[in-house]
Amino acid sequence: MKKIIKRTITGIVILLFFAWSISLFAPKSSTIEYGVTFSAPYAESLGLDARQAYLAVLNELHPKYVRLSAYWDSVEPYQDHYNFSDLDFQVSEAQKAGVQVVLSVGRRLPRWPECHDPGWIKTLPEQQLKTAQLSYVETVVRRYLNTPNIIAWQVENEPFLSTFGICPPLDTGLLDSEIALVKDLDFSRPVIITDSGELDWWLKAGSRGDIFGTTFYRYVFSDVLKRYWTNFYFFPFVYRVKAGLLELLHPGKRIAIMELEAEPWTTAGIPNTPINEQFKTMSMDHFNTIVQYARETGFSPQYLWGAEWWYWMKNHDHPEFWEAAKQLFKK
Repeated sequence: MKKIIKRTITGIVILLFFAWSISLFAPKSSTIEYGVTFSAPYAESLGLDARQAYLAVLNELHPKYVRLSAYWDSVEPYQDHYNFSDLDFQVSEAQKAGVQVVLSVGRRLPRWPECHDPGWIKTLPEQQLKTAQLSYVETVVRRYLNTPNIIAWQVENEPFLSTFGICPPLDTGLLDSEIALVKDLDFSRPVIITDSGELDWWLKAGSRGDIFGTTFYRYVFSDVLKRYWTNFYFFPFVYRVKAGLLELLHPGKRIAIMELEAEPWTTAGIPNTPINEQFKTMSMDHFNTIVQYARETGFSPQYLWGAEWWYWMKNHDHPEFWEAAKQLFKK
């Protein structure tokens, strides 16, 4: 029995030393820069005026970066008929505010249900659907090619995360075609590919694109356990081990946190969840802790997830998150 215990301890020590050695290869920034993700449809689902909320984010919080999404159902509501009024507004206002933009394109983009499909694609045969998807991506990229404050394209959002969202199975060939198309249209800007920071080892997503973007979640609701859950085992060290492995396999790969948890994890939706319940996964203590943990990864930039909720909370007599974000961006 003693031999078994000794061997187990020795194995754990060797494994930890090996992981630590790999983590040393992970890139690390001395200065962390911050941005936000903004979704107009999500803001509207909270009962907000999306444009008013967006302008407040830009002109009161002053983030350095904002990630926007060219939702397919919004920009091409009817086949070959495009409506860029909302996205033009968002990109233009960011430019006026001196904020740099990451523009996400693809069928699967940030916010539920992940795949934002226009209704007209439901009747298309598979090959025509692929052609239509590539045509939409090309149209979006061409429209904003000469927009100076767009600094990167994100192609799809967590495409390899098959356990979340209402989406068809991933077509890896189509994903690669989208990436190649964007690179052909604009070779000067990097392409970002994202994946779950907690549910994947990043190897498939990390082999694609110029920048790898991870999520960073600590406080969640477990559908399996039916209870709130804190990811105690996801220390910054774990993310750095993954990043070190990625650096060994793909030297020079830049890493950013594209989805840094800064809003509650709810199953019923924010408007249907009492604020005291929301605090179980995002209180001010949680906010400060997760920002500090993310800082320790050394990844930069970091895009906070929840600006729409901060604004919603501000309008519900809880401005503390809005003010905390303002101070974070000010630093």
